[in-house]
Amino acid sequence: MLLGPHDLIGTLGPQYQLIDKLTRSATGETRRGLLRVGAAYAALVGWLYQDAGDLSAAAFWRGITQEIALRARDPHLIGYAMVNSAQVRTDLGDGAGVVDLCEAALDDDRVVPKIRVMAMQQQAHGASLLRDRAAVDRLIDNADRILPQVNDDLPWGNACRRIPGYLEVQRATCYGRLGLGAEASSLWEQVLAAVPATARRDRGVYMARHATAAAAARQPEQAVHIAREVVDIAVETRSARMRRELVTLERAMRPWHDAPVGRDLAEALAPVTEGT
Repeated sequence: MLLGPHDLIGTLGPQYQLIDKLTRSATGETRRGLLRVGAAYAALVGWLYQDAGDLSAAAFWRGITQEIALRARDPHLIGYAMVNSAQVRTDLGDGAGVVDLCEAALDDDRVVPKIRVMAMQQQAHGASLLRDRAAVDRLIDNADRILPQVNDDLPWGNACRRIPGYLEVQRATCYGRLGLGAEASSLWEQVLAAVPATARRDRGVYMARHATAAAAARQPEQAVHIAREVVDIAVETRSARMRRELVTLERAMRPWHDAPVGRDLAEALAPVTEGT
């Protein structure tokens, strides 16, 4: 949660290659166990590439995750892999693709509650891309009812248990995408009060989204105040995801481009926009 993606990709790639090599010579339950571990590693590598802004590499590793999950014949991993692919489709702005993948994951009644929570919240992102607020609220509310049932010991996909206010993070993100500035800003204030300072990458992304919501709520001074702290985290972690959020903030602040507050924002963002 402290390091940027570039610091971790170089470590996890060779680890996955070792697991893949061992899988080729293993048999029986040992082989299936290695396939399950390999799928989890591939999913994490895919996420790191997504955080680094390389969506082509992210999509490749999400495909590897799906292939290995299918080979392992593990319904939970297959559902997890589809939700991971839906995350990439979200970043690509493909709302219909997100919904298709999440509905496919939810079609399997065998999957544990954690997968259902993950699929529902990601489908809400797809619904927000399709401008369907009613579906966003319905899916997040349904996921919230299932969340207390999450009690598996699977070592992957545990963000819903690890991240404070996990589902409200998703709702606030969807509201921001829908242009509901005041409602999104209020939710971000609640969420950020519970996010620990050690979770710097997540905190930076959430704060950038909060700044954009403040701009949409016609509070440009607050947006600039929040952005100053985000820039420090973005420079330190080199997270492309955070930088993309700051670009979104820049667009939201265009009405004040020629005003003093707009110039303040340009000055604040200079460390992440210079040379790009």
